[in-house]
Amino acid sequence: MFHDRARIHVLAGRGGDGSLSFRREKFVPKGGPDGGDGGKGGDIALVADAMLRDLSSIRPNQWIRSGKGEPGHGARKHGADGEGVALRVPVGTQVVADDGQVIADLAHDGARVVIARGGGGGRGNTHFSTPVRQAPRFAETGLGGDELDVELRLKLIADAALVGLPNAGKSSLIRRISNATPKVADYPFTTLAPVLGTVEAPDGAQLVVADVPGLIEGASEGIGLGHEFLAHLERARLLVHVIDAAAADPAEQWRTIDNELHLYGAGLDERLQVVVLNKSDLMPETPTLDIKDKRILRVFSVSCATGAGIEQFKRALFELCPAAVLPVREEGELDLVDYLVYRPKPSRKANYRVLRTDRGFRVAGTPPTDPEELEAALRAAGVRKGDDIFIGEEELQWA
Repeated sequence: MFHDRARIHVLAGRGGDGSLSFRREKFVPKGGPDGGDGGKGGDIALVADAMLRDLSSIRPNQWIRSGKGEPGHGARKHGADGEGVALRVPVGTQVVADDGQVIADLAHDGARVVIARGGGGGRGNTHFSTPVRQAPRFAETGLGGDELDVELRLKLIADAALVGLPNAGKSSLIRRISNATPKVADYPFTTLAPVLGTVEAPDGAQLVVADVPGLIEGASEGIGLGHEFLAHLERARLLVHVIDAAAADPAEQWRTIDNELHLYGAGLDERLQVVVLNKSDLMPETPTLDIKDKRILRVFSVSCATGAGIEQFKRALFELCPAAVLPVREEGELDLVDYLVYRPKPSRKANYRVLRTDRGFRVAGTPPTDPEELEAALRAAGVRKGDDIFIGEEELQWA
C-alpha cells in the first residue's frame, strides 16, 4: 500500500548535567572546583533519500527519540554529546506542524532539516567560581530537548503527471512509455495509489512521470478516490491530460477535470498541459479536441492497445516538458540551505535555570508563574523526595 502521510512524535535528547566536583589530590587540600560540562542532547533530523518511494517505513504515530547528553565529570572532563537520529524520508516530503504550517520542505535528494534540537548541557561548577565564591557547591542541570508532534506529507516530484477521468487509460499509457508496471483492467479506479515511471530517450535522457488515481467531478471537495492525491500533481512541471476519446465528448471530459484543477488551486489551473486522446483505435476517424487554450501545448491521438502514436508522444514529451528551474546565485554567495523554512521556530530559552547543589536544587533567575511548569522542570532535573529546593530566599523540601 502506498503511504503518503505519516504522523510522528519526536523527542530530542536532554542535555547532560554539569558536574559538581572538587579537585582532590594529595598535597592539594584546596584544589578548587573542577566539574566539567554536560554533553549536548542529540538532534533529530530528516534526510531526503531518492531511494525511498513512500512513507511506509514509518510506523503510525511512531515515537522517535535521540540520545541524552552524558553528565560532566571531575577534572574538568566534559560529558559526551547524545547520539542524534537521522530519519530517512522520500524526496518531496513536507514537515507540517499541528497548526497546519509547513515547517520544512525536503525537495531534493540529500536535503536535511533538524526538526528537534537537543537540549544544551549544564555547566559544571567550575564556571561559577569567583574571587568571592571560590568553592561553588552547585552546577547546572541540562536543558530538555525539543518535543513536538509533526505530520509528514509526501508530494511526489515528477517531471510530468498523468491526469484524467477514471478508466481513461493512464495506467496503460505509463506502461507503454516507461518502466512502470501498474495494474491495468477494464474498470474504473484500477489505480489505487500513485505510480512513478522513468521514461528514457535514445540519447540517454530521462523523465519521471507520475500516474495518479482517476479524478471525478467534485474531487477537489473530497468526492471520489483521487482527491487524496491531487497534491501529487503540484510539483509536476507538465500535466498530461489523458482522455478516453471513445467514451464521450473529449472537450467535455477536458473541462470536467480542468474545473477540478481550478477549484483545487495550488497553481494547477495554470500549469502547461499536453492532451492525449487515447483509444483512437476504437474510433472510425482520428479524434480531435475542439478547445483553444494557451496552456495546451499539443494534442496527441494514440492507442495504448495497438501502440499507435506512442513513440511520437514519447519523443515529444522530452521536447515539451519545461526544464527544471535552478536557483540563480550571485558570485560569492553562500550555498543555499537544503530546505525551505516557512516559519521561525519558537525560542526555548527560559528566564530561569535549575542548578543542582550538594543538598538538592536551586532555581536561579525568574521562576515560572505556573507551578506545574516548575514542577516539571524539577522532575526533569532529577529531584527526589527529601531534596532541598531553594527558590530565591525561600527554602522548600520536596515531598
